[in-house]
Amino acid sequence: MDAVRTSRSASATGEPAAARPRLSVGFILADDFTLSAFSLFVDHLRLAADEGDRSRQILCRWVVMGSREEPVRASCGIAVARTSPFVDARGFDYVVVVGGLLSAGAQVDAATIAYLEKAAAAGVTLVGVCTGSFVLARAGLMTGRRCCVSWYHRQDFLAAFPHHVPVADRLFVDEGDRITCSGGGGVSDLATLLVERHLGRAVAQKTRHVLLLDRPRAGSEAQPHPPVADTDGVRDERVRRALLLMEQNLADPLPVSAIAEKLKLSTRQLERLFQAVMGERPGAFYRELRLRYARFLLDTTDRSITDIALEAGFADCAHFSRQFKALHGFTPTGSRGGRRPVGDPTAQARLAGGRLFE
Repeated sequence: MDAVRTSRSASATGEPAAARPRLSVGFILADDFTLSAFSLFVDHLRLAADEGDRSRQILCRWVVMGSREEPVRASCGIAVARTSPFVDARGFDYVVVVGGLLSAGAQVDAATIAYLEKAAAAGVTLVGVCTGSFVLARAGLMTGRRCCVSWYHRQDFLAAFPHHVPVADRLFVDEGDRITCSGGGGVSDLATLLVERHLGRAVAQKTRHVLLLDRPRAGSEAQPHPPVADTDGVRDERVRRALLLMEQNLADPLPVSAIAEKLKLSTRQLERLFQAVMGERPGAFYRELRLRYARFLLDTTDRSITDIALEAGFADCAHFSRQFKALHGFTPTGSRGGRRPVGDPTAQARLAGGRLFE
């Protein structure tokens, strides 16, 4: 496949195949894009492209494209200028859309959408990094495909694209002509995969060593857990993914059988595995997770107890109150009676540091 891509790229530009870089990437930066996602990706290409640290575009080529001449601001405020207007997408192995902050407005303009549509029609592989997946979905280029998003933006994606199925329990999803990546450190793992695919394992390994990165992770590995439960000590990948699925579905809890099916396990297998690793059955742990989340909301927000019960996946307030008291030793109303004020730094630190469980 790589040889076909190289030949196609060469014919599109009129250059001999031997003179073409073995990996060619065109970047498109969305408004308020994530600088770390872009820099991680492009630094892998830079280090793979040349011997030492000279950064010459020999084995790899990269171009930052845009419809406008003015630089695009990253979410951190740093602006990056394009190096080229849009060029024939057939000259690239991949066109990478780097997303970032989500806002009420469009992340890219109509000219960019038209370019992506033309690239897709030409069979060029499109890559959505961070919320770049939102850009591709909004352009209608992810229909019928799995779409990897960060756990943090899963609900945003569902709200924007109710007919798509987001994948938020893995680092990235490679479906051939579409690749979507959750962002963050997963960008490094995706870039490593592409460098290894085109330039070989030794080059990919050297690149990670220079960047002081540990072993590359497969796209199927679980995203680091949301800051609700501390799972750092959980080494079984299947249990980590089960926990992630629970944390992503607090308001509308999944049946344990559905979690098992997603992990390609039987319900009984998941029950035994969970009991061995976590010391309790998945249903009981799931319920405790929701109740502790409810306590966090009681401690840090002014939302009504009814609203919090629904947010934690309890349709019956009386049942919620009984379960809450059984775990915490006091009722939700009692918790509100001696609660810390909204914005209490101790409670916020617990959530941010993954220490909701005490």
